[in-house]
Parts: sequence; C-alpha cells; structure tokens
Amino acid sequence: MNGNLELSDLERHPVASPPREQRLLELALTGLGRLGEALAESGGKPVFVFGGIPGERVVAEVLRERRDYIAARVTRVLDPSPDRVAAPCTYFGECTGCQWQHIRYERQLEMKRAIVVDALERIGGLRDIDVPPTLPSPEQFGYRNHARFTVWRGERGARLGYVHRETHRHVDIDRCLLMAPWLAEAMAALQGHVGETTQLSLRLGVNTGEWLLQPRFEREGFPLESGQKAYHERMHGHLFQISSPSFFQVNTHQAERMATLVRDALGLTGEEAVVDAYAGVGTFAVLMADRARRVIAIEESASALVDARVNVAGLPNVELRQGRTEAVLLELAANGPVDAVVLDPPRDGCMPGTLDALVQAPPARIAYISCDPETLARDLAVLTAGPFRVASVQPVDMFPQTHHVESVTVLRLDTERKRRLDARQRLVLASGSPRRRAILAHLGLDFAVAPSNIPEETGGTTPPAMLAERLALAKAHATAATQPSGTVIGADTVVDLDGVPLGKPADAEEARAMLRALRGREHRVITGVALVDAATGDAVAGHRASRVAMRDYADDEIEAYVATGDALDKAGGYAVQSTMLHPARDVHGCYLNVVGFPVCVFLKLAGRFGLRLRVDAKQPWPELDRCPECAKRARGGDR
Repeated sequence: MNGNLELSDLERHPVASPPREQRLLELALTGLGRLGEALAESGGKPVFVFGGIPGERVVAEVLRERRDYIAARVTRVLDPSPDRVAAPCTYFGECTGCQWQHIRYERQLEMKRAIVVDALERIGGLRDIDVPPTLPSPEQFGYRNHARFTVWRGERGARLGYVHRETHRHVDIDRCLLMAPWLAEAMAALQGHVGETTQLSLRLGVNTGEWLLQPRFEREGFPLESGQKAYHERMHGHLFQISSPSFFQVNTHQAERMATLVRDALGLTGEEAVVDAYAGVGTFAVLMADRARRVIAIEESASALVDARVNVAGLPNVELRQGRTEAVLLELAANGPVDAVVLDPPRDGCMPGTLDALVQAPPARIAYISCDPETLARDLAVLTAGPFRVASVQPVDMFPQTHHVESVTVLRLDTERKRRLDARQRLVLASGSPRRRAILAHLGLDFAVAPSNIPEETGGTTPPAMLAERLALAKAHATAATQPSGTVIGADTVVDLDGVPLGKPADAEEARAMLRALRGREHRVITGVALVDAATGDAVAGHRASRVAMRDYADDEIEAYVATGDALDKAGGYAVQSTMLHPARDVHGCYLNVVGFPVCVFLKLAGRFGLRLRVDAKQPWPELDRCPECAKRARGGDR
C-alpha cells in the first residue's frame, strides 16, 4: 500500500450540531492509547488519534483539546501501515463504537494480546506469564446480540443512533455492522417510530430467536413487540432466562467457547465443591453443575438472582447465595477452602475483600474471567503475592473491531509458597517508637516489638527518599536476624530541608538549630517502610513524602519545647502532633507519614508481601482520615 490515503468516508455523514472550524496536525503515531486510539504528541501534550495505527505518519483533525490531552481523528494517511485495510462501515470515524475496523483482523488479535501482556507487566509486575495468541471470534462482524441506542429528533424524525465519545454529537445510524443480522433489520424497521423515548435497548437470543425491546412503546402500529420483561438464550444445550437489567455476554458464540475454556481449565472430576463468584444469571453455575459435586453461586443483584433461580431449577447440586461476593466468600472460608472458584467480576475487578478471602482460604484452582486487563493485572498481583501462581492468561476476542479484550486466567495453588506465607503472618515491629506502636494498634493488629537499635546516620550525599528506605531496610534486617520467623516491619523518617536530610538531633543545641532552620518555611517529610521475612530474607520497601509548612513560632516556644526532651527522638527535632508546640501551619499529603508511619504505604507493601492482615480501623480516627489513601486502604477500599 503506497501513497496518501484520503479518508473521505469520515466526512460523509451530517451530524446534529453545526460544523467545526477544522484544525489539522501532522503527526507520527508512536503507540496505543487506553481506548484503542493511536498515540502521538503535539505541543507537549499526548494526542489520541482515532483511525490511526502505531508506526504511521498521518494528518489528523483536532476534535477537542483539553487541558491535558488532545483528541483527534485521521483525515489523511501519509505513511500507511501494512496492517491498514479499508473500513467497511461508512460511519467509521463519525461513530466511535468501533475503533479498529481499519486494521486487518489478524493484527487486531496480536494487538489485543500485547495489551494483556503490557498490563500484566506494567501494573501487575508479572513477567514471563504464558499468554497464548488471542482466541479469534467465529464472526468478525454481525456478532453482537445487544444494542443500546440514543434517539435524536431532527428533520428526519426520531432517529436511532450513537453518541460520539469526544464531541458528544449524535450520529444517525441506518445499519450497524457489529449487530447480529436480525438486530440490524429490527433497527431499520424502528427508524422514525421511536419518538416516545430518548434511549432504547434491544437484545436478541441468537440461538432461540427471542428478543427483548425496552422501553414499552404504546404507539399503534409500532413495528415490533416491546416491553418484554425477559428473553431466553441457549448455550451448550441449556436454556437461560435473561431479564432486562441482567448482564449477559454480547457475543453468544464466543461466550460458549469461553465457557468451555473455563470448564476445561478447572479440570473438574465431579467430586469438587466449586464457587461461581459474581454469578449473574448463573451461567457458569449451570454449565459446571454436571461436572461438580456442589456448586455455590454468589450474586448480589436481586434481579439477576430472579433469573438465576429459574436457570438452576432442577439442578439439586447448585446452591444460590445472595450477598456481596467478598462477604459470602469469607463466610465459606470459615468452613475451609472450596476446591475451585470462578471469578467473573465487573470491569472494576474484584473487591479487596474477595481477594482477601481467596488468600485466607485458597482453593486449588481459580478461573478468572476479565474484561479489563488493567484491573485483572492489579488483582493478579494480590493473588500471586499470596499462595497462587498464574498458569496461563488466555486472551479471548469477544469484541472484534474494538480495542476491548476479554481473558481467561487460570491460577493454581502453590502449596510450598503457602507454607512460607503462613509463617510470614507473625508481625514484629523493629522500632521502639510509641507513635508507630500506637498506629499499628489503631489498625487492630497483633504484633511483637523488637527494636533494632542500629545507629541512624543522615550524613553523606544519599537522596533523602533513598536514605529513608535504606535505613528502614537496615532496621528490619537487623531485627530479622534475631527472629526465627515472621515479618519484621522497619520504618525510618527523614526531614528533607532543601535537599539536606535531617535526622534526630544529637542534643538540645542541635534540636534548637533544626527548629530555627525549619521555622516559617516549607520542607518535606519522608518515611521509609520496609518488610523483611525473617526466615528467608525476602524484602520489600517503599516510602511516602509529605510537605509540611511550619508556622513562625517564637524562640521562647522553641526553648520550652526543647526543655521537655520531646525533640530529641524526632526527625527534624519536632513532633507534628505536639499539643505544646503546634509546629505545623499546614500538612500537604499523608499526615500519618509525618507522624512517622504512613498506613497507606504499609498496607500496600503488606499486600505485595502476601500478608493476610485483619485490619480493624472502623472506629473514629481523625489522623487516618486526613489521608484519603490511608483511610481507603485501612477501611477495606483498596489494598
């Protein structure tokens, strides 16, 4: 393919709003954005370019410029990729529902696998994972069994269409190539007849021919029956009821193949107890029932459970539980682990409590179905910090012509790692600091105290953040050498004043000098946190920095404070929480970091280290709430 490509089909269709003043950029496309666009740079801003392919040089029209990025679309290709093909849909570019119609299908599959690998490495820190080629869809077009439309009332009457992601303009659509043939015909029949609503949902049972059209239309002579409460679909010989609010995969044939993948991955023999977490209408529970001794399906949505009860009727070994997945899993874990778990969470991934329950009572096998590689990678990082190893991550193309990629991950219990992690659960604090002891106690944790008593040197040219982590590690390793097993917690706080690290003052005179140097100025407080396995020497470390603006306290206030002796065991010669001195005018960032122990960093490291902490920070704790990340992690929002 040579020469310039004029993408005139991008300009072919009128839209509901007036034309824009055109602004063009010539761009070199270097990568992919998160929503499937090609990535470029202009004027120091990232440019997300619809209709491009990495490696191309293009001319693109600016659609919208925001403070931190530019959205654009290709109007001319100067140096085309060998993977470029003609997009068959005349709406491509005006409608943003498809992002990759201009890329040959084999390359789409390669790019989806690359997206999964990148997320595993970049977010999960997971390398050398078996990621086979993406499983292609049997249909590259005409595969969707579900369509949602907006309705625009214009010169042509009430028209079905889509809304452009960036410009928010309505685009009239006469035919969508992704829709199953019957849906495409139904869409054409509905055009001009849908003025009673602004939104419309149309769903089809590909294997049954049943449909569901919402909302109900009262107009006489309306082309289709509407207002159905539910419809049915058939998969692997089983009939499923699906109500209007319930989720069901949009690519029926590929969903059947994915269900086979999951069943085979779990290697069920008929003797196992299996949990179908985030069960929805009970799809996996039904499809595993003939291969398991017992299936427990967990679902929070009452409407989905209405369908699930119908779908599991006649299957005596399937039990439905309504509730939050994390709560029911913890309840089941109290009676010992199950044999296998299917995880099929929403796009946001699993709640921390779900992952905690799996780590505390690990099943032998997990099959994790994900529609978002980034939340998958985040969750796998937690599970593999626990007793699991990833056997494989199989990308599945449920959504051809788009950047979306589904995947089926198989995890297996590593019994030797579990043994080592069990020994790691005992906590030892390598510090005599009453502040750090109080913070750990506030978290409701059981721990022993064994101060390291190593000297804290702050001289030299080591950057303050690196110094804080190095000293925290040194303390943890020193105490670990005295312990038979368990996780040793080390921490060290450094005050950074214009790049000069300040530790604890050696005497009263040095304390006075530090307080005078800090007075009326802003500085950084950096606390390093380290965890060391006493039995193996494995370690992780991190730090948090906060900015502290000091008030302009008087010399006599310094003298009175130093006389108490409180300044001598504090980095920088002060305690931010001192009710006598009140040294800080303002703290920007984590407050507990300035006190000497950032809960946010500790809990994040604990998750990476495989610690199964039972944190109890529900009681009022104003210092914790001054850092949103500390509060979120301590109260179970994100670990």
